[in-house]
Amino acid sequence: MNRWARAIPAAALAGIAGLAARDLRQRQHALLRNFPVLGHARYLLEAVGPELRQYIVAGNDEERPFSRDQRRWIYASAKLENNYFGFGTDNDVEHTEGYTIIKHRTFGDTAPPSGSHAGEETPLPCAKVVGAARGRRGAFRPASLVNISAMSFGSLSHTAIEALNRGAALAGCLHNTGEGGLSPYHRNGGELVLQIGTGYFGCRDSRGRFDLDRLKDVVAGAPVRAIEIKLSQGAKPGLGGLLPGAKVTAEIAEIRGVEEGKDCVSPSRHAEFSDVDSLLDWVELLADATGLPVGIKAAVGVMDFWDDLVAAMARGDRGVDFVTVDGGEGGTGAAPMIFSDSVSLPFRFGFPRVYAAFARAGLADDVAFVGSGKLGLPDNAIVALALGCDLVNVGREAMLSIGCIQAQKCHTDTCPTGVATQNPWLAHGLDPALKAVRYANYVKTLRRDLLKVSETCGVVHPGLIDAGDIEILFAQRETLSLRELVGYQPGWGSVCERDREAITALMAGAPTGGSRPESPTATG
Repeated sequence: MNRWARAIPAAALAGIAGLAARDLRQRQHALLRNFPVLGHARYLLEAVGPELRQYIVAGNDEERPFSRDQRRWIYASAKLENNYFGFGTDNDVEHTEGYTIIKHRTFGDTAPPSGSHAGEETPLPCAKVVGAARGRRGAFRPASLVNISAMSFGSLSHTAIEALNRGAALAGCLHNTGEGGLSPYHRNGGELVLQIGTGYFGCRDSRGRFDLDRLKDVVAGAPVRAIEIKLSQGAKPGLGGLLPGAKVTAEIAEIRGVEEGKDCVSPSRHAEFSDVDSLLDWVELLADATGLPVGIKAAVGVMDFWDDLVAAMARGDRGVDFVTVDGGEGGTGAAPMIFSDSVSLPFRFGFPRVYAAFARAGLADDVAFVGSGKLGLPDNAIVALALGCDLVNVGREAMLSIGCIQAQKCHTDTCPTGVATQNPWLAHGLDPALKAVRYANYVKTLRRDLLKVSETCGVVHPGLIDAGDIEILFAQRETLSLRELVGYQPGWGSVCERDREAITALMAGAPTGGSRPESPTATG
């Protein structure tokens, strides 16, 4: 026993001495040459910095991209736990620039449902019929106002994709495939939006060119309700994508139509069209061949593209059925820091510019508008709807609901919760059956909160909330209505009377609060 007691400290000292000698001799790190052994503590703290800030250092509203309060709300909602907050807000309402306030009505036509879980099972469909304006054969009204944003199999694990698709089936919402093609894990009951990116993965020939027949086969073999042409995304607009060869497994290679083990490159531009005119020709080709509504997804930069698109659509012979505007704060795609931080407009700046271009031309009622970019939180979603969105897509919030801890390891293939990785060991830790229920719970809770807020504002559906119902605070200096802030004309951001009447009729059975019997009419 004494021999082992002496040997262990001696071995530890020898190890430390060896590490110190190595640090003194190496030349890559000045810190370690100057502070051998001790300098490693700095790298350790740097490695666990996000975790330290997440659990110990940061305040409830300091972390980015999602604060502790925001994550707590998503986690609690996904688990059907108490997601209420007590003792008042800890946000600095009085001094925060651009703080959002939703203005309630004292008396309205509807009353909020009572109870913490009231309204969770209430359908919350889109106020518009996507594809109806252009007479698409497959025009449809999305059953859920909240849907899953584009995240490919390859960037997410097979277990994560399966969980999200199962959850979409439970919640009755749409699941966007992302540009990586339609995988077996997208075939678990959830209805799909098939995204086509610049690589044409899943609908390309052996030389990488778009193949219309392959597209028709894919659409015919799965519950695809719409096609989305990806022009750009908020995380890295104007930049192509790369799935490293190490992540291109045999399964991914087969789904995408690429070679196993080789880098899978998404070009920065499409080969099938090069301007608005040829884009619209391609949109009509896809719509005619499949019968499905066809739309585009893009981040917002220079407005020339949008102005040209609106001018071409104003002629009436061609057009997109929906427009997905992705905010520059979107983040499910790994990107260089300059792109994540500084390229493309944030949603609240970019979306109003696009919507206004369509509204000025009288085309806003003919297009369904989809917003994405941190809109999976009730306050952000309400603002998006008031600005004119008909649908909101959730990406990172969906990831959080199935277990993501915001470790920010998405680009390293070492996601500790198995969400954003192709590592079989890490991916196996995510149980699709359990996480599907959690995603569905999150969506139902988000829809419940949107319904509660809409009824507080005196309308039966959150899509009927107006830009005048939102006020923006600028510290203690002034306030502006959202309409004034973005320069909307009266009526912009609202659905037309036909759609208003239709959605009001659909929501007629939604639960309302108030159990007190009607007061008898006073007689004199």
